[in-house]
Amino acid sequence: MQSFPMFLRTTGRRVVVCGGGETAAQKVRLMLKTDAAIHVAAPALDPELAALAARGRVVHDPAPPTPETFRDAALVFVGTGCPGLDSALHGLAKAGGAVVNVVDAPHLCDATTPALVDRDPVVVAIGTEGTAPVLARRIKTRVEEMLHPRLGPYAALAGRMRDAVAAAVPRAGRRAFWGWAFDGAPWRAHAAGDEGGAAALLKAAVAEGRVPEGVGAGAIALVGAGPGARDLLTLRAVARLQEADVIFYDRLSGDDALELARRDAERVFVGKTPGAHAWPQERITARIVAEARRGRRVVRLKGGDPSVFGRAAEELAAARAAGLPVEVVPGVTAASAAAAALGRPLTERGETGAVVLATGHPGPSGTVPDWGRLAAPGTTLALYMAVGAAPRIVAELRTAGVPGGAEVEVVAQATHAAQRVLRTTLDGLAAALAEAGIARGATLLVRHPHAAAGTALAGAA
Repeated sequence: MQSFPMFLRTTGRRVVVCGGGETAAQKVRLMLKTDAAIHVAAPALDPELAALAARGRVVHDPAPPTPETFRDAALVFVGTGCPGLDSALHGLAKAGGAVVNVVDAPHLCDATTPALVDRDPVVVAIGTEGTAPVLARRIKTRVEEMLHPRLGPYAALAGRMRDAVAAAVPRAGRRAFWGWAFDGAPWRAHAAGDEGGAAALLKAAVAEGRVPEGVGAGAIALVGAGPGARDLLTLRAVARLQEADVIFYDRLSGDDALELARRDAERVFVGKTPGAHAWPQERITARIVAEARRGRRVVRLKGGDPSVFGRAAEELAAARAAGLPVEVVPGVTAASAAAAALGRPLTERGETGAVVLATGHPGPSGTVPDWGRLAAPGTTLALYMAVGAAPRIVAELRTAGVPGGAEVEVVAQATHAAQRVLRTTLDGLAAALAEAGIARGATLLVRHPHAAAGTALAGAA
């Protein structure tokens, strides 16, 4: 970093703005969000600044500036519109010992103004050291979308309660208390516009001197990590990762997702790989439940969507049997990621009006789905964990009447940097997989269009 980001206190201090036109007015508008005493140094003011001076919002200083004009100022903005005058004023301000920002003159700036997301007292500042203002604005837009418009007033309410909470709630329970305050009923009430109700809930909890019933108890979240790219995680998935005390993950979860987790969360690799289950499902389930019973917030991070071939049923059943709260946070499943990688939809009007998700991996009893029955005309058959069973799948689909020329698309490691796409036919699938060296980690999409659509396409060709 060439600039160190920090927040500058303005209470009881002056901010001097040099200039009486629109450029200066832009900086005055910015500083009006603070409690600084704003002094505008200029011979004359435009109508906006003159009106602010008349109302007492700013102090107009028409005298020629000297170093004393800037003495003890918290910050000085220079923006007269004249580069020569700006440079001279910069020299005077530096002589007065001020921190200076000269508009459109980075080489004269001690400080730069970031893009701001304002939820006072919550403020997010975004800077690019002057290299990419457009990027800063785009980031600002994303952050604006993330932060609720009513977050600021609620943060102010919580701030007023901090001393009372510290006095009434034992230290061991304060983290859980504030987790409840910002994620639970008080925040939901405030976000819905019930400020009084939110305050009443907080004050009642403080009066009892304890964390509300059920807060601090363990909980389990089965979180979908999606196909791998971190920007495909849902906002709720990120929230659960940042709240977690312990995260159980495997090779399908992706390192990018873990980068979004709380830094001090314990991370447990459960090590499930084909043919080498060092952590069988029963052991994973037992450990998850045990950690939640200790009062910890547990995340079981799963690739794709937990509800699609993610062994979620066992973990849900175990959590409910133990009386533990459990939720499923959906993620982008492999079939959707594969379609996105291919740049085409899973369904296409007049050709494939149904999508079937099926596994190519045998279940505990060694059984596999009836792939031939599932691949009816008008269907896209999305096959997970099916590369090893490709020859058998081809044989069953051909027996069921799927033509050998049916289109098959293979996407390996969708959304990863190493993503690979393979297009072939049903008859050529096994050979194409072998030639490409794709052994696992791929999704197969078999498209079996309606006969009429296939005939029309053939005629068009």
